[in-house]
Amino acid sequence: MAIPLLSYAPKSQNARVEGYLVPGDEQPTVFTTENLLSPAEMGNLIEAAYRQIFFHAFKWDREPFLESQLRNGQITVRDFVRGLLVSKTFINSFYEKNNNYRFVEQCVQRVLGRDVYSEREKIAWSIVVATKGYGGFIDALLNSDEYLENFGYDTLPFQRRRNLPGREQGETPFNIQSPRYDAYHRSILGFPQIVWQNEIRRFVPQDKKAKAGDPSLFLNMAQSLSSAKGNPGGRVSTANINIAASVPRR
Repeated sequence: MAIPLLSYAPKSQNARVEGYLVPGDEQPTVFTTENLLSPAEMGNLIEAAYRQIFFHAFKWDREPFLESQLRNGQITVRDFVRGLLVSKTFINSFYEKNNNYRFVEQCVQRVLGRDVYSEREKIAWSIVVATKGYGGFIDALLNSDEYLENFGYDTLPFQRRRNLPGREQGETPFNIQSPRYDAYHRSILGFPQIVWQNEIRRFVPQDKKAKAGDPSLFLNMAQSLSSAKGNPGGRVSTANINIAASVPRR
């Protein structure tokens, strides 16, 4: 007998009210196939799906078979999202690298387009993962009333209500809030790695670069000449040193 989903409530009563947002540049782009899309527009939708689920997809991470089915109208956007969620890349990068609580948080953010309400919601969905397995949990999210009411079968999930009234700065994107690796695996992999720091320090604006004939261009050459040293000669092994002959006579 399957355990029913544990009840949980929104963290604010405002979440029960239909939101009204003024369109602007800060609002997320809604990708949908409700209208006929050109090949370029369909490509943009596919790329947005990879960003929403994976954050970034390398060539190895892509699912060409699912992409072909979506372009030909054989599957819906919801089916394409499910295919990405049950792919080897998502399982290896998110499910196997996190505990159930953090994995639930990442899936709710990417699939339902919002942050988890409370720890009780994490526990509720974690029970689904433990009882129905990985695939059952993904199906429960995609079949939930919240997903179908907000995205349906043809709209790609996106971060809802990212810009909140009364705040100078909106919510941080979910991909930054919850990276695919937790702190334990990031420490094993050596993250974070700042590989661009030295390049930034050496950057000189175009208007401040030395022109031809500037004395600063010859500074490195002058320093190299002043610090030049003679040839120290080859190294001599201690086994070849005659200690008795080296000591002066008294």
